[in-house]
Amino acid sequence: MDASLITDRYNQELMKALKIAVNLALGCVLVWFLAAHQQKIRASATGRDSIAYWAAGKLLVQRQNPYSATSVLALERSQGYAADRPLVLRTPPWSVWMVLPLGLLSPYWAWVAWLAILLASLVISVRISWRIFSRMPGDGLRPSNAFLLAGYLFAPVVACLVAAQMGIVLLLGIMLFLLLVDDADDHPFLAGAALLFPLAKPHLFMLLWPILAVWVLARKRWSLLGGMAAAFLLANSIALAFDPAIFQHYREMLGQEQIAGLFIPALSGMIRALFFRRFFWVQFVPMGLGLLWSARYYWKNRLMWNWRHHGLALLVVSLVTTPYSWMTDEAVLLPAILQGVVWLSRAQLKVRSQLLILLFVFLDLLLLLIVNAKVPPATGIYFWSSLVWFSWYWYASRFADRIMARQTT
Repeated sequence: MDASLITDRYNQELMKALKIAVNLALGCVLVWFLAAHQQKIRASATGRDSIAYWAAGKLLVQRQNPYSATSVLALERSQGYAADRPLVLRTPPWSVWMVLPLGLLSPYWAWVAWLAILLASLVISVRISWRIFSRMPGDGLRPSNAFLLAGYLFAPVVACLVAAQMGIVLLLGIMLFLLLVDDADDHPFLAGAALLFPLAKPHLFMLLWPILAVWVLARKRWSLLGGMAAAFLLANSIALAFDPAIFQHYREMLGQEQIAGLFIPALSGMIRALFFRRFFWVQFVPMGLGLLWSARYYWKNRLMWNWRHHGLALLVVSLVTTPYSWMTDEAVLLPAILQGVVWLSRAQLKVRSQLLILLFVFLDLLLLLIVNAKVPPATGIYFWSSLVWFSWYWYASRFADRIMARQTT
């Protein structure tokens, strides 16, 4: 064997070993830092959504009602939570398996574990996005700097990490579905099982579920339906094993929370708050219009339907029209944002297009500054964010056809 090849292979193995050693060292430093500053960080952790996940998990481990506002408030108060209104888990019973392990930990280490899950989900989602969207010979194995910056500085992603919300976990489910449902080399059972993650907040994806059902029936993808049903039944079985009356408790919680009277800082919620405050049904009008659009969109593209392409459009419109969402939920739009980055990076952009891209970057940075200023979401200041991502995706999609035409010629 050539000496240079031996040297190159040795250098590669050395670099791998060095990377592993550096990562282990950084991990040890991080664990030491968290342990050394536990008291200081613990105080801020009680104000994040992970305290609600921990409380729900703790009550489940004790075979109690995870949706009980009284029990949740008592647990949260014992950890220094100061607000009068408890942070109660609002996701349905088939989602509690995600927070159940947190009940075995202290609130602080539950927050650390949850944050680690969010970061891992984000990294995996970005890597899957690059694998799916980078299909040109010159793209390379590693994501471009613009791709990585867009992924890790996407304002809803950062907001989700700060609040310790579950939006990034839902994102992971969407990305796994898009990866596994590929017609060329698909795994339909696993693709269906991956949808258990976004089912934790089914209202965010209301435009996807009807189209998915029609697509499964039209394509006879029974394995995908089987994977989805198996995961759903397993998740419900876990929930019922720890709280046999969990569905009744969930219904009672929804009645006590009086969600119809709350201000929800989504676009539909803002429209209702400004013009139709007394009419809760107004929040569902955008979703109804979205369902009509999605039916027409599917019918137009049914013969060449591809979830990696057409599914992103459904996702974007679904988040714009949903009756209930927070900016942290918009983390699930990351694949649409990154697809736009790929399209625009391949396009021949004029000055006007470059200025528009700078405008989108500015708006994202503005949202990051608002998040950094700790402005409460209940103020409604973030309601316009979904319109920004909607505009970004549809503007970038204009270049997709041009790129395809240039490739064919």
